[in-house]
Parts: sequence; C-alpha cells; structure tokens
Amino acid sequence: MNNKEKVIQLLNDVPDYKMGYILAYVQGITADEEADDIFCERMVDNYLNDPDPEKDKGYTLEECMKQWGLD
Repeated sequence: MNNKEKVIQLLNDVPDYKMGYILAYVQGITADEEADDIFCERMVDNYLNDPDPEKDKGYTLEECMKQWGLD
C-alpha cells in the first residue's frame, strides 16, 4: 500500500469534527507560497471555533513520548 492509499484509509477513522483540520492542512500543503497567510488564518479560525472542550489541554513531553511508544 502506498502513502496515498494509507492516508485515504486513515481518513475513515478521523471524526467529523476534526476533518476541518485535515482539510486546512491539505489545502495548505497544496497551495503556493502566496496562500500561506490564508492557510494560517484558516487554521487559527478552525482552532478557535473547535467545540472540543479538551482542545486547550496540555501534555508533558513524557506523556507524549509514552503515548507515541517512545518511552
């Protein structure tokens, strides 16, 4: 399976409320340099409008490493 197929397969597991992040990211990496400001503004807007109550929760480096299997 190539990388594109893996990405498409993983999209099936992304909850609908997070699809805006994915869309903004993909649009950003496919846009030219002049579109960077618009991409960044969209990312900020998506973050500010995200209803997830845990969006501001912080994680320690140790917690992240453990979750990612790097401990």
